[in-house]
Amino acid sequence: MHRRTVHTVHPSPLGDLLLTACAGPGGHAVSSLSLPGGPGTPALRQEDRDDRPFTEAHRQLEGYFAGRRTRFDLPLSAPGSAFRQRVWQALDEIPYGTTTTYGELAARLGVPRSEMRAVGRALGANPHLLLRPCHRVIGADGSMRGYAGGVENKVWLLTHEGALQPALL
Repeated sequence: MHRRTVHTVHPSPLGDLLLTACAGPGGHAVSSLSLPGGPGTPALRQEDRDDRPFTEAHRQLEGYFAGRRTRFDLPLSAPGSAFRQRVWQALDEIPYGTTTTYGELAARLGVPRSEMRAVGRALGANPHLLLRPCHRVIGADGSMRGYAGGVENKVWLLTHEGALQPALL
């Protein structure tokens, strides 16, 4: 049985966000949130646009960008290995307005330092930009390492959340 993937677009300060969802037994679950044209953006057909399953996602995203929401509570669905699922779930535990390092995240997961790159690869494969806050993971030296939504958007998100101070001009 083929599940129809539907999508919508949510305007944001970062640009239009593309959300996709598949119907499941309990309704629709968000299968991805990405910036159109970015890495991992699924190919979609205009006739599969359907805004109705995304009412709650739109409401929560609006609240986040308005500074009223610090967590997302949406049904999420994405294929991935058990390891990737563990890494993605660990992202949910990084509090709003804070950051952690790749090494700290790996240690929290019990991943040996020799396998830390696997954590980075799992973060890079996170299909739920923003909803699963991989933007809160930074380099041990405070550097803004890769982010599928673009490093400039990572800086914007961390500044919006108060984890970074706005740059003085």
